[in-house]
Amino acid sequence: VFSKIFSHEALESYLPKIQLVIKDTLRAWSSNPEPINVYHEAQKLTFRMAIRVLLGFRIPDEELGRLFEVYQQFVENVFSLPVDLPFSGYRRVSLGSVTLPRVTWPPLDLKSLEQLLWERSCGCSIPGSAQGRVERGLGKPGIVGDIPKDGTLELIFAAYATTASASTSLIMQLLKHPRVLEKLREELRSKGILHNGCICEGSLRLDTISGLQYLDCVIKEVLRLFTPISGGYRTVLQTFELDGFQIPKGWSVMYSIRDTHDTAPVFKDVDVFDPDRFGQGRSEDKDGRFHYLPFGGGVRTCLGKHLAKLFLKALAIELASTSRFELATRTFPRITLVPVVHPVDGLKVKFFGLDSNQNEILTGTDAMLGATV
Repeated sequence: VFSKIFSHEALESYLPKIQLVIKDTLRAWSSNPEPINVYHEAQKLTFRMAIRVLLGFRIPDEELGRLFEVYQQFVENVFSLPVDLPFSGYRRVSLGSVTLPRVTWPPLDLKSLEQLLWERSCGCSIPGSAQGRVERGLGKPGIVGDIPKDGTLELIFAAYATTASASTSLIMQLLKHPRVLEKLREELRSKGILHNGCICEGSLRLDTISGLQYLDCVIKEVLRLFTPISGGYRTVLQTFELDGFQIPKGWSVMYSIRDTHDTAPVFKDVDVFDPDRFGQGRSEDKDGRFHYLPFGGGVRTCLGKHLAKLFLKALAIELASTSRFELATRTFPRITLVPVVHPVDGLKVKFFGLDSNQNEILTGTDAMLGATV
């Protein structure tokens, strides 16, 4: 099921919508006279992508904003201390009592939302259920029909939380390293994508983006230094020995992505942001197995990795092509790792220089997003 959702054909169909969502967002950022909180706004951006592009729901911006706030509360409660006390985040999540505001349907809790998506996917309607309470105008889901019920909330989280983290890290590194940004622009010009400060119409296709080698290096380096999550879990299928210690069958083990990237012998100057380490002639990620694993490894590698990389590349292209942005604070903020990597102050940035023809663009965006995937 998920292989179909993230297939080459599916990614090709998502790309125009992803571009429109990003363009729309960058125009909003640049029209704000005040600096924006990049991490918070990136969360809104990737949540919008997950709901409108990946799941195919058409929800007005104001209502989508309220839904985002509630989902964000859910995520914060998931990562709270597992202490089962009244009014604790743990209790609220375990009881499914995080209530959704009134958007295009009456208030629902998270369990009802998941049930709603499941009912819409199988085309059935249970009297008195969430499906029966949905008002008209929501639009048809794009791929919800193919998603198992238990995976809907996980899919939204995977599409928005980690990608928002990586998007913020990308913007921070482009601010810190203007030569990298200019080298990106040079590649876009050399490939006929960027001309006179504008992206040539129809120039961006999946195969075209895949051929941008330096862009690929930049995204790889962002994910190496700022992997959104710390690691993953696996179950031991058969007893084995590691460094003199016996690990029994059935145990749960955790591997650390960040420690792997920090200690892997293939990477030189591990603390330095150097996209060229992945370029031709070096290819440090190709020297040995499991030294570079921002999306995990083995058969349980992240299924959405190609979508995440596509989104980050599309964002980098738009930033390099149509945006001017600068840090709004005297120094760069400290980075925290929980629940995902992000700056402690969210990264305050002022955006400039986008065109003012917003109304026509927004109309086109709504029309594009209305089509099912």
